[in-house]
Amino acid sequence: MGLQVAANAFIDALTPIVLSIGGPGPAGQEVVRRRVTTEAYDLARGFIDADRRATDEELWSLIVAFAPVHDATLLERTPGQLRAEGLTDGARTFLESPSALFVELLAADVRDGTSWSTAYYEHAVSLGFMTASLDDHTDRNELLAIERFRGALLEAITKGRVAGPRPSATVTAAEAEAATRRAEADRRTTGDGAAAAATAVATEAGEPPEEPLPPARPIDELLDELDGLIGLEAVKHEVKLVTNLLRVQQLRRERGLKTNDQSRHLIFTGNPGTGKTTVARLLAQIYRTLEVVERGQLIETDRSGLVAGFVGQTATKVVEVFDRADQGVLLIDEAYALVRGSDQDFGREAIDTIVKLVEDRRDRLVVIAAGYPAEMDDFVNANPGLKSRFPKTMAFPDYTTDELLLIFQSLCDKGHYLCDADAKRRVGLFLDAQPRIKGFGNGRLVRNVFEDAVARQASRVVEIDDPTDIDLVLLLPPDIADPAPLPPVT
Repeated sequence: MGLQVAANAFIDALTPIVLSIGGPGPAGQEVVRRRVTTEAYDLARGFIDADRRATDEELWSLIVAFAPVHDATLLERTPGQLRAEGLTDGARTFLESPSALFVELLAADVRDGTSWSTAYYEHAVSLGFMTASLDDHTDRNELLAIERFRGALLEAITKGRVAGPRPSATVTAAEAEAATRRAEADRRTTGDGAAAAATAVATEAGEPPEEPLPPARPIDELLDELDGLIGLEAVKHEVKLVTNLLRVQQLRRERGLKTNDQSRHLIFTGNPGTGKTTVARLLAQIYRTLEVVERGQLIETDRSGLVAGFVGQTATKVVEVFDRADQGVLLIDEAYALVRGSDQDFGREAIDTIVKLVEDRRDRLVVIAAGYPAEMDDFVNANPGLKSRFPKTMAFPDYTTDELLLIFQSLCDKGHYLCDADAKRRVGLFLDAQPRIKGFGNGRLVRNVFEDAVARQASRVVEIDDPTDIDLVLLLPPDIADPAPLPPVT
């Protein structure tokens, strides 16, 4: 049983750790193991209670996992009796703050430079995902509970400046075992010389051999990068929920359990420069790590890449773009432009072809359609099949002036420039003067301001006879454009 595997992995990993940080000697090992087992039991009950209901599947798994190691009397009751007793009622409160055991491990890490709290994190989060995978329906509240719990532990670890590696993507014994089985099956099917044989065939045919893919990046590394983006808090939250759901579905598939066939295609809405492409690129890598797609490349296109000028060519162009995005993510920017035009325009043909391909290739790639909010409603309503195939929308808000200033500072840092305090205030005044209307450029506007400042600074510095190193890197108020409104980005 999946929960039993995750619970035993938690107990087996944490018991020696707790003993190593000053627990009782050999005579007290059983005391420590009971404490760690109780911790696993409380975590499992908390994750079961996250959606305020305990299903038969969850409670049977709890019985199987913990009756042998924690409470043998569980075998004497049915799920119905456990519900009547309120076994899991209110248990979700255990997840609301780091437990006493975790705090002890974190204190030991701070004292000794170890990373025991990271081990707790890995196995506890594993237990959460495994619990969420026990029944057919994964409730949003379950995903929220996992994310809040995960975030609280990571925040505590970060503040404690824990030594050791970041948590890894493979956090469960079940996941590791499944990965091993897949690798063994691949070796049996293809043989050790399959890659060399494929290269030889490609070379003989006169085709360059395909470059091997780099290893998939760990999930927590990708989520760290997501968290490092400026602003976009609501978007980050939704991406994490999507990621958590995919992790639960991955566990169910690996255990041969039913998964809900949900569409993974997305709508992104927002002004230019709000991070849509950056988030899409991260999602593509997340999808690859979680085996939704094999390659995880992001292919960007727009109306010009999909629509031809002659009869019969548009469908071919759409297919070609989908072929390039195969086993990755396709981002269609300004997708609403496909709706515009006369009856003789081929944009509608492109939409019809897209609808067919997203259905035919739903297991091979993910499509993200992006554009302004109102116009994207027109796109979704242009074909009856689009609404069901693009059920989820992520809204990217405009950045605040403070967030735009942080982006400006990041561009200065990357370009090895310093910005005088008065110059930075002038940048803020310039950004405040730009109306936040449709087409507001956001990050693109900031990049334009930065590049313009660098050009102005260069013109100023060349007039200096013997510029110092500081002269060469310092941006001053005259280098910043006047704070007059600019036309919107189109």
